[in-house]
Formats: sequence, structure tokens, C-alpha cells
Amino acid sequence: MVQWGYTMMTEQAGPRQLVEDVVHAERAGFDFSVTSDHYFPWLASQGHAPYAWAVLGAAAQATDAIPLMTYVTCPTVRYHPAVVAQKAATLQLLSGGRFRLGLGSGENLNEHVVGQSWPSADVRQAMLAEAVEIIRALFAGGYVNHHGEYFDVDSAKLWDLPETAPPIGIAVSGEQGCALAGRLADLVIATEPKAELLEAFDRHGGRGKPRVGQIPVCYDPDRDAALERAHDQFRWSAGSWKVNSELPGPKSFEAATQTVRPEDVAQSVPCGSDVDEFVERVRPYVEAGYTEVALVQIGGGHQRPFLDWAKAELLPALREL
Repeated sequence: MVQWGYTMMTEQAGPRQLVEDVVHAERAGFDFSVTSDHYFPWLASQGHAPYAWAVLGAAAQATDAIPLMTYVTCPTVRYHPAVVAQKAATLQLLSGGRFRLGLGSGENLNEHVVGQSWPSADVRQAMLAEAVEIIRALFAGGYVNHHGEYFDVDSAKLWDLPETAPPIGIAVSGEQGCALAGRLADLVIATEPKAELLEAFDRHGGRGKPRVGQIPVCYDPDRDAALERAHDQFRWSAGSWKVNSELPGPKSFEAATQTVRPEDVAQSVPCGSDVDEFVERVRPYVEAGYTEVALVQIGGGHQRPFLDWAKAELLPALREL
């Protein structure tokens, strides 16, 4: 059975609301939750970007059983991997073992804030691999010294370790990422319903491991309002990942998406309140082989109606897939 998740999208809501929303998502019957980790929103119209790890700590205390996960954290530029390991271990303790650490090679949008140059894609992948090595060493306990190509760790030790380390997921978008994830990850993360990504993950050692996808949706009884909101706040998703990972700020995304039309967004984002349409848009993820799919309801001010509708109509229909 595929599990269905709820996304705490930090780009579109403030910290208190994010926690309140995931509490309601748990009550609505979602199987797990994921949380974006941004310093900037994609577009200024989204309007938010609180610190995801503080939100997760509050969510761990406010909820009872729903699993939590970063989707995803970049452990290479804005954060040092030794610090990511400490944060993840603490979250695992606070949540009582409900936390998974989703990692990725990052976007310039969020990482440029520390003033370092943005590496090439190949270098970012190499940095991610080295970061995972450091994080796993710290999860194993004891002192860690590391002097690698990209990172130094000087006599670091995690003094509060959970009994079970957080599973590590790695986000992929192509063969190189799938090879890295198959070798180093406990689960794979992707945002496209492409079976070839999961097949590549399997070839490189990922067979039998969980695979977590994500799809944006825009529920509203007024379909035109939903389509307008999806275009206003999510048209950035029409761009390719190779482009999106390089752009430095919301103004860049606004410029890059000037020609994206509402009907273009509607091709990938189900809008309105037709349960059958939502189910059919999600079906490709199931057919591709994802074991978990997280939904992103677009619009920070439209979470509660979506959660009520999901509990009453959408989740029962999705569980029939």
C-alpha cells in the first residue's frame, strides 16, 4: 500500500501555522509528513521562509505519531554536515524515533546567503557524498576527525544520540544522483513520476528501499481561483531542475517564469475539487513504483479547507489506488 504524506511547505506559511497544520494533517489521517528547508521562497508571492529545524522541533512535540522528514536539507554550503548530524540526532530524540533526514545537493536560491561561490553540479554531488560520510560517522558515535576534499571535522562527537539513527534519504533527478543514492541512502527522494529514476536507483543498490515522491496540488471549490493561485505561487515548478538549482533569488524566478501561463501550470498541478482528477494526476507516481507520495497544497491560507476535504474525500479515494 502506498502511504500518503502532507507537506509543511516553509515557503508559504509562518512557523506557528506550519505546526498547527501538521497537527491537523495527523488528525486528518495522513501517513507521514515532509518539510522543506528554505532560506528564501521561490517567489515573493509565497511570502515565507522560517527556519525549518525549529519548526520541526515544535512539530515533534505537538504531534503524536506522524513521521517527520526534511524534504530536503542541503548539508554542504549553508550548513556544515557536522551541524546537520547534530540537528538530525536531536530531532530523532525529540520525535521519539519518527524522523528521517532527507538530503540533497541544494539550490543556489538558499545556499548563496553565506557568501560562498555556487559549485558546479558535479562538485555539489561530490560534496554531498562526503557530507553523508561525515553524518553517518557521527551517527555511529565516538569522536570523528575528518580532513577531506571539501570538509574538515575536528574532534566532533554527538553527545545526545538516539538509539536508532535517522534513516537518510537522498534526492535524485538523474543517473548521477541515483548512483549516489543507491550507494549511500536508506531511501530515495524524487519529485517526478519517472520510473527510470527508481530503476536507476535499484541498479545502483537501492532495490527494496523506500522511495518517496511529491506532487503539488491546489484544492479549492472554485477551480478558477485554484488555478490562479497555483500560477501565482507555483509557476516556478514548470522550470527544469538544472535551471531552478542555479537561480539566486525570487526575482530571478519571477523573470524566468514570465512566459509560463496558468494552463501550463494546470498540466502538472491538479486544481479545483474534482477528486477523480486529483487521483488520476497522482496515479503515475504509484505506477512508477513510489512507496510514499507527499502532497503539497498550494497556498498558505488554504491548508485547513484542504485538510478537511482530504480527510473526507481525497485520502479515501487515494487509498483505493
